[in-house]
Amino acid sequence: MLTILGFVMIATFLVLIMTKKMSPIAALALIPALFCVLVGQGGQLGDYVIKGVGDLAPTAVMLMFAIIYFGVMIDVGLFDPIVRGILRFCKADPMRIVVGTAVLAAIVSLDGDGSTTFMITVSAMYPLYKRLGMSRIVMTGVAATANGVMNTLPWGGPTARAATALKVDAGDVFVPMIPALGVGLLAVFFLAYVLGLRERKRLGVLTLDEALETETTSETVLVKAGSGTSATAGGSGTGSGSGKTGGTGTGKATGGTGTSGSGTDASDDGTSDDDGFQGLDPHRATLRPRLYWFNAVLTIALLTAMIMDLMPIPVLFLLGAALALTVNFPKMTEQKARIAAHADNALNVSGMVFAAAVFTGVLTGTGMVQHMADWLVGAIPDGMGPHMAIVTGVLSLPLTYFMSNDGFYFGVLPMLAEAGAAHGVSPLEIARASLVGQPLHMSSPLVPAVYVLVGMAKVEFGDHTKFTVKWAALTSLVVLAAGVLFGII
Repeated sequence: MLTILGFVMIATFLVLIMTKKMSPIAALALIPALFCVLVGQGGQLGDYVIKGVGDLAPTAVMLMFAIIYFGVMIDVGLFDPIVRGILRFCKADPMRIVVGTAVLAAIVSLDGDGSTTFMITVSAMYPLYKRLGMSRIVMTGVAATANGVMNTLPWGGPTARAATALKVDAGDVFVPMIPALGVGLLAVFFLAYVLGLRERKRLGVLTLDEALETETTSETVLVKAGSGTSATAGGSGTGSGSGKTGGTGTGKATGGTGTSGSGTDASDDGTSDDDGFQGLDPHRATLRPRLYWFNAVLTIALLTAMIMDLMPIPVLFLLGAALALTVNFPKMTEQKARIAAHADNALNVSGMVFAAAVFTGVLTGTGMVQHMADWLVGAIPDGMGPHMAIVTGVLSLPLTYFMSNDGFYFGVLPMLAEAGAAHGVSPLEIARASLVGQPLHMSSPLVPAVYVLVGMAKVEFGDHTKFTVKWAALTSLVVLAAGVLFGII
């Protein structure tokens, strides 16, 4: 019964958020609470939630102060040269911008932390997507999938968990997987290329001068949407000739941005915009050019300390945010203004994490997740024993999507390895195969970092899920196929 209810609970949650019948925060809190009562454990709901909140509280604190820190770095101009460099490389070509997103996300993922990766990637790329009228769901999908492949780095978490759970060396697990993971990363770049071509066909290509042209209205921006005249907030702009039809049309503008000249609405694919985002205004009052190198060194030091695990990540971002605010904005009123400017993102993301604590707490506390895992393992036919590595790779897709990494690697993986050992399958092969599902895992509703991604990109979580899951699952299967082909799995 717990197995069935567990699957029904997850399915109910996904349907409700993808059809936008409930917000993610409400669904994450109310659906598991209802099912906890249905399984007859309503009296323990409080204990389950408190346990879940306790487990995720450090992550919520980290995300809150990390958002404030990187928000301040955006305000003071740390990422302005990166955005200008990417734009000049991409030449305002949507295809190059999408590929650039994948490359940037993969490079930044070397730090091993998904939240930091998404904050830096969205900070750099958001203005380009917004001003060119590109679909931000493409940005979140490509960034999440690229980060999922790179999340298999030994210091990223899954590899270390797999090695610990099966008592093998992390290097022996990861190093042989490099060719297969490389193929997976190439698949992400190819996906970005295809999606970029689709965006190019929809929007057309601007010249660099057109894209860098500054506005003469109420805001000055780095990138401009279309080749026509952008509107002020709430107005409408008329553009000509930059869209795929080459004709003239009137685009709708919200939050101060006109759409491309073909009349294509920038709200396509769920990217409607009413947040008044000002872009990277090169004349904004918060710029601190004299402190540029201080902020750059501080950020590098912060990321280095995180990679070296010198202190807990929440503490690092707390201290970093406090130092960044104090040095860049010494006046109390300025500090309050910067905190208020980023409070919406910080509260939304941390609130989502605490709501997810209800979901994970109920899944774990009621025993649903363990019953689901036991059922899946028991459903494997005996004839599949010699192929347990491939079975593990396939199962890693749904299991790491619906479970936390800890639950999968420490709860399920040892059982899969034991079943494989009975048929002569090496624990190393099982461990490598278990990494296959990570590209899909990074878009799981149980991963706090994904809320940073969709929150900063201002994309609905349900829209991101519908768009990304199929591409992430395909990338995972490519990694699995490459591993089998190379004899790694």
